[in-house]
Amino acid sequence: MSEHPLNSESCLEVVIGLLGKRGVSLDDIAEIVFFLQTKYVPDLTMELCLDSVKAVLKKREVQNALLTGIQLDMLAEQKQLLPPLQTIIETDEPLYGVDEVLALAIVNLYGSIGFTNFGYVDKLKHGKLAQLNDKRFGVHTFLDDLVGAIAAAASSRIAHRQKQQEECLERDA
Repeated sequence: MSEHPLNSESCLEVVIGLLGKRGVSLDDIAEIVFFLQTKYVPDLTMELCLDSVKAVLKKREVQNALLTGIQLDMLAEQKQLLPPLQTIIETDEPLYGVDEVLALAIVNLYGSIGFTNFGYVDKLKHGKLAQLNDKRFGVHTFLDDLVGAIAAAASSRIAHRQKQQEECLERDA
């Protein structure tokens, strides 16, 4: 029997703990969300961004992607992967796209705006993403994309909710 029961709440705790061990706080992700949405949501707060990050992390698909990607990064740091996968992940080989594909499982939950947000943060490497992309701080081949995907999804969630609020106001006026 596993030491962690297989349910969303226990997986969420494990995922948040793993993010922390890998140097990523929920506030780090919320800061990226704030960066993405601040021009579009006039009354945006860090608290709203953090709430959105937490909501995204509660989804089982997100938890599964994080558990998988973080484990692969950790195994690569420990040199536990078979060649040539060891070198591919360790060096973040440019033609290796499985890390992005795994991240797309997260952004796909929030529609096409999630994809555009992800592409933008993946290219820009804002905030914590710049550090995760720096090879001097460990192997984060999967984690940088996963963190960007969580931020993109949380940002998209806020955008969808903002649009719903605007439509309700227009309808009620």
